[in-house]
Amino acid sequence: MAMVVKNNLSAKNTLNQLNKNEKATSKDLKKLASGMRINSAGDDASGLSISERMEVQLRSLEQDNQNSQNGASLLKTAEGAVQSTVEILRTLKEKAINAANDTNTDDDRATMQKEFEQSIQQIDENAQQTYNGLTLVDGSKDNHVPEPGTYTSLTNETLSSDTDAFTYMTDLKDSDGNSLRIDSSDTMTVSYVMNGKTQVASTKVGDIMINGIFRYTVGDSDIILRTPVNNTVGENEFGETVMNPSGKTALTFMAQQPGVDHQIAGLTITFQDRYGTAKRYANALFNNFRETVRAKDPSDDNAIDLQIGTKSNQAVRTGLTDMRSRALGLRSTDGEILSITSQEKANAAINVLDNALAKALNQQTDLGSVQSRLSYTSSNIVTASENTTNSMSVIRDADMAAEMTSYTKNNVLTQAAQSMLAQANQSSSSVLSLLQ
Repeated sequence: MAMVVKNNLSAKNTLNQLNKNEKATSKDLKKLASGMRINSAGDDASGLSISERMEVQLRSLEQDNQNSQNGASLLKTAEGAVQSTVEILRTLKEKAINAANDTNTDDDRATMQKEFEQSIQQIDENAQQTYNGLTLVDGSKDNHVPEPGTYTSLTNETLSSDTDAFTYMTDLKDSDGNSLRIDSSDTMTVSYVMNGKTQVASTKVGDIMINGIFRYTVGDSDIILRTPVNNTVGENEFGETVMNPSGKTALTFMAQQPGVDHQIAGLTITFQDRYGTAKRYANALFNNFRETVRAKDPSDDNAIDLQIGTKSNQAVRTGLTDMRSRALGLRSTDGEILSITSQEKANAAINVLDNALAKALNQQTDLGSVQSRLSYTSSNIVTASENTTNSMSVIRDADMAAEMTSYTKNNVLTQAAQSMLAQANQSSSSVLSLLQ
């Protein structure tokens, strides 16, 4: 190679290599310090984009899990309020059964009534339970109920499937075809509670048909027979036709008007023979009316949405029904409370409390099922978060052993290049000996 002084190509080449080694060492240091293989788009543009999307997904999943846990806490709070109401209703039924026993005087029943009233007031306080300022089971978080509201339906499926509106009471049979042995000389007593007030009336059976039960007793202004008698029992708040669970023909009575103020909270029909002896078998079957459609007032859709997904509309939606005493049929609009001050009223109150218990237990079941779902959801989110973290780690995290090896190599090369640059800079000085 010619000896030149203007351009020291050896030094220039060595300097270029030194710069490359220093850049590589700097990158290695950055990866080792951050623990990440990708620190900027220049490291891996597509990898950075993918990992950033995964980071967004991961943070969203973590928030979903927190939402699920917060939602479960809300539902547990609501469940606690409903559970307290269930316990009160159990006690109230005991009191009603006690009051229906004629070993008690009217003074005794009046004393029980006072306890009744205090307990029902506590039910209303339970319904005001809040979570983070949200009142839960006062009906303000219920699903949409269209105008004009829903009608109470009370269904009895223990009678023969050929029973219809024109079947005479004396011809009634059970589901197995056995006669109920109701005689025309028997006395039929009908009692029910509407808007907190108990209605009671009696008449001789005579030649009354099914469709005349109320006309000849309490009157049919509040409650009527649903016709035709078949396996449909009414319509729920979603406008869906409700079928009898057994799928068989069932006897269903309905409130004449919709809404809570006109709900039939409990229906009792009893028979006595001419000597005042209860017709036990007939009474047992006619004591099986259960609420198949609950009366509700029209309302907007205020159900609770619990966001549990990373995309819009991925939510668990649940309505919390009204657990106030008025909605349970225990109190009237004007504040009058279900009465047990007489044997007849106490007897009617028993079925009212059974229906109220069914409503409360149904709400408790709904709350429990959503809580169970949220538990599964939370577990699924944790698994998804773990897998997303693993995928993101594969793309973005640095292999520390490999990076340390690369750093050591590049560091040695940098030191070697520095040494060689010093040697290359000295090579030009040898030209001076020729110029002397």
